Amino acid sequence: MGDLWSESDAGVLRLPSGRLIRGRGLRHPLDPAAPTPSYGVYLLGGRPPEVPWESGWIRWPDFRLPADRPAARTTLLAAWERAAGERVEIACGGGRGRTGTALACLAVLDGVPGEEAVAYVRRHYDRHAVETPWQRRYVRRFAEG
Repeated sequence: MGDLWSESDAGVLRLPSGRLIRGRGLRHPLDPAAPTPSYGVYLLGGRPPEVPWESGWIRWPDFRLPADRPAARTTLLAAWERAAGERVEIACGGGRGRTGTALACLAVLDGVPGEEAVAYVRRHYDRHAVETPWQRRYVRRFAEG
């Protein structure tokens, strides 16, 4: 098992299973003292910046939904699986809408019912997470498979 996040690390969400995943906004500089992820998933409309760790990209324009939903599901499932033993981060520009939506989807994968996942992420990550009605609907539909 690799090094994991600490709940005291900024932006870390604890899922019901105990998996820890960091959510972050790329517009905010990364604290040089903060641990780096071993795997990151970047939710952006265009190609993400290069990072020195393994990463994946979901084409996901701001305030919208993933361009390729089956690929997004596959990438999020891989992130959830890796979070059992690795430091995984999910990030978009601001760290709230797309990141919150993806974290809510990870909560669904972790057993949180789809209709409760947004509230779970807002309670444990950021009260403004998941910004649009269609992002909330995406999380509910994600739960349906």
